[in-house]
This record gives sequence, structure tokens and C-alpha cells, in this order.
Amino acid sequence: MKNLELLEERIVQLLNKLKENHLLISQLSEEKQGLEKQNLDFKDKVSHLKSENESLKVANSLLGSEESRAVTKRKINSLIKEVDFCIHQLTEIN
Repeated sequence: MKNLELLEERIVQLLNKLKENHLLISQLSEEKQGLEKQNLDFKDKVSHLKSENESLKVANSLLGSEESRAVTKRKINSLIKEVDFCIHQLTEIN
């Protein structure tokens, strides 16, 4: 009889532990979702800041030394060539 009571007590303890674990899993899942959203927000912000930083570098190079201006001119010329290439491809398709 004592063994049966001990077994019942242990089963109740295990069921309580199982319930606690389910609650913990649920809480951690919600926390994980929040952190994933926060991570995406941070990635978007970093991307925006990188873009803004690149724009500022170009603006500063236009105001800077001759060497910086040469680098900027090369970048602009490269972009113009890419646009021309795209236009050429589009005209071939049509």
C-alpha cells in the first residue's frame, strides 16, 4: 500500500513538472518570436544605416580631395555603364 501511495505521489510530481515544462516552453516560444522580430528590425535598421553611410561617403568624397573625386567619378561612370547595358538589353528584347 505504501508503495502505491509513493508511486501516486511521484506520478503527481511528474505531471506537475510536465505542466511547468509546457508553460515554460510556451513562454520561451513567445520570447523567441519577439526576439526574431527584434532581430529583423535591427537588420533593417543596419541596412538602412549602411545605405545612409554609403550616401554620406559619396557626398563627402564630392567635397573632398581630388583623389576622392576620382573615386566618385569612377563609381558614377560604372553606374552609367550598368544603366546603359540594361537599356541595351531592354531594347534587344523589344
